[in-house]
Amino acid sequence: MIAPDALTAGLARVCARVGLGTLTGEPQRLTGGAVMESWRFSAGGSDYVLRRAPSLAFMEGRPYGHAVEAALIEAARLADVTAPEVVAVLDEGDGLGSGFVMRALPGTADPKIILQCDDPDGLLRQIARDLARIHSLRQSDVPEGVPVMDYRAAIADLKAQFMEAGGDRPIIALGLKWLEDNCPSQVEPVLNHGDYRMGNLLVEGSRLTGVLDWELAHFGDPHEDLAFGCMAVWRFARYDRPALGLGRVEGYLAAYEAESGTKVDPARFRFWTIYRTVWWALGCLKMAAQWRSGADRMLERVVISRRTSEQELDLLLLLEEDAPEAERARPVVLNDWTIQPTGEANDVEMAIAVSEWLATLKDKLTGHDRFQLAVARNALGIVTRSIELGAHASDALGAKALLAGRASLETEGVLSELRRAAFEKLRADVPKYPALAAARTLWKIEE
Repeated sequence: MIAPDALTAGLARVCARVGLGTLTGEPQRLTGGAVMESWRFSAGGSDYVLRRAPSLAFMEGRPYGHAVEAALIEAARLADVTAPEVVAVLDEGDGLGSGFVMRALPGTADPKIILQCDDPDGLLRQIARDLARIHSLRQSDVPEGVPVMDYRAAIADLKAQFMEAGGDRPIIALGLKWLEDNCPSQVEPVLNHGDYRMGNLLVEGSRLTGVLDWELAHFGDPHEDLAFGCMAVWRFARYDRPALGLGRVEGYLAAYEAESGTKVDPARFRFWTIYRTVWWALGCLKMAAQWRSGADRMLERVVISRRTSEQELDLLLLLEEDAPEAERARPVVLNDWTIQPTGEANDVEMAIAVSEWLATLKDKLTGHDRFQLAVARNALGIVTRSIELGAHASDALGAKALLAGRASLETEGVLSELRRAAFEKLRADVPKYPALAAARTLWKIEE
């Protein structure tokens, strides 16, 4: 993370360069954001947000940089999308790396607050409206450099990422094989936001005030954006509301169809839900690689990498719809893994002791440091539960067989074993993930 003095000096240079006025106060790091950093600051009596990459190395291999992203946002604003105004793109002389500055908008991106709004159905219609407007943009409306997705090439890229990450997660292998076997034909490409979901939407009360985080925008199938926001992970505490945690999928799609004048294809919607679940599972896995490489040594990276198990369980729930009834009815038997502590402190007790000490620091910290403390205690909890439960996710031979089609959900006992592994891994990594309770009920698991 950038040093405070360097950040302040860099922002002062940006403000002077583009005429924002004198920088006042200290920039505040905003929590959240799995990829980029966000800093809020004031200058000339107005509030702004700096969005920057944690390092220049972090931008390597991306299809376009922040200058193109900023121009994309402006194109969206011209199409009446509720997007922020970009006031400056960083240059080398600013000393802040890669990024841009936006005028701050009212509202919050915190899903916990947004999902308690008074009019969730009305907000959902606004969100569908803005998505339809994004999808109205074509290649001639935006700057050059925004890629057009080739579906089969995208699947091949996911497969390559999987192999690079070890190729040893059977459920992801199963998902990749399903994608290869069910890839739809190409449609006329429209601008996809690429990350259109709760957490990237700014809301005040029940009013949409901003669509944020455009670095994944590309041209492709509009069903991809529609499906992504409806994934279980983006419902947060409202698992019972499949459309962004706000309402019913049917209502969301109906509002989108009314604004866009197009019809949603259920088969394509399912394909992209499965595709994006595999995509985010691999995205989580890559967080650990980014930490190991030194491109970003933030604590959140290693913790987010363990959220891969969320997507594995969600993916299995999506895929098992195609399994034979006899396999879906097969019971799930959990491992009996019990440790009786004796003698010197074991690894679990050591981790618990450190976590308890960290808890005493909570009232001494503020802002992002306090958030990091919570992340650190979460990491220790994952370690503790993994040891206690003996949870494992890797199985290179099983993954290879599923990826090659030598085994499938029709193979006797495969579904039951995948269910057991997914359940045990997730209850170690993220035991409060809402889909875990749903899976326990659906799979009739008793402990």
